[in-house]
Amino acid sequence: MSEYRNLLPEELAANQSFRRWTLFDDQHESIFWTEWLELNPDRIDLVEKAQQLIHFTETAFNNISDEEIANEVYRLSHSIGENNGKKSSKIFSFRPQWFQVAASVIFLLSLGWWFNKQNVKDKPAGVYQEILSQISEPLIVKENTTDKPKFVLLTDGSTVLLQPKSRITFPATFVGNKREVFLSGEAFFEVAKDPQKPFYVYASTLATKVLGTSFKVSAFENEGSVKVVVKTGRVSVFPMTQEAVARQRADDYKLDGMVLTPNQQIVFAPKELRLTRSLIADPRVLELPIQSQSFIFKNTPIKEVFETLEKSYGVKIIYDNELMKNCFLTASLSDEPLFEKINLICKTIGAEYEQMDASIIVTSKGC
Repeated sequence: MSEYRNLLPEELAANQSFRRWTLFDDQHESIFWTEWLELNPDRIDLVEKAQQLIHFTETAFNNISDEEIANEVYRLSHSIGENNGKKSSKIFSFRPQWFQVAASVIFLLSLGWWFNKQNVKDKPAGVYQEILSQISEPLIVKENTTDKPKFVLLTDGSTVLLQPKSRITFPATFVGNKREVFLSGEAFFEVAKDPQKPFYVYASTLATKVLGTSFKVSAFENEGSVKVVVKTGRVSVFPMTQEAVARQRADDYKLDGMVLTPNQQIVFAPKELRLTRSLIADPRVLELPIQSQSFIFKNTPIKEVFETLEKSYGVKIIYDNELMKNCFLTASLSDEPLFEKINLICKTIGAEYEQMDASIIVTSKGC
């Protein structure tokens, strides 16, 4: 029973036994979890948060479009490996309702974590060296031994801002249908757009694939974890395993894996086998091809307020629209950072929020 004590709320919410107890009041599971709570009274907060996430994502499902569901299920089927057959079908056949849960934030988190566990047998360092050895062109190595960022121009027009104590390795000429570079340390990439020749950054235990965008990768060897932060465009991030790399290199023009958009980041901790997606600390307004968005609201329905924030920051806000249909906001939020905006909104309408898997979940009892 002790193995559940150190789980995060989203991990407990993805546990099948816990879900059966929470959603279906299964008698057998009820006996187990009632006993578990009696033995672990200090973890009641964990249980309540996990149950809240389950109930909320079940409710939020009705606000997710069929297209979004199809896209997520397609991505997840690739993430866990369609060739694994039996394991994949077992996960999706738990209950008829499990297809719905696949669209929820909780399921995305749990499958991402599961994927990394199943591939622990692969040695990322070995995969990294194997890909590097396949480059037939002469390799150029740029290392920043100074205490200031170093500018590196690649032959395709892409630029790299290489941070101190960092090194980048790349071919003298990008040939074939791929552009591949190898990073140790931290760098900010501005990738020249070329849909016919995707750009790959291999960094320690994690790989990033883009068609043309700007993002930062941090992969210092002594830190263990690898971090990718997106500024513009979309990137696909996947662990450095034989299966994942082979699939991504074969599907040249698709961004599968875990896709990140502006204001999102991902951290991969290989020792804990944890792949965590979240919003950056200070999300910025997107550079939209329209005039600056106004954040001045006057008796505005909360649905329109959240839609404005979603469009401006590219962030998904999950809430119960029916429950909050009588909530209205009058406020000027032009100068506040995103999280301060959300905080002020929640205080005004008597709601609460938390961030989960690069989404903002707002809970309320209504207005």
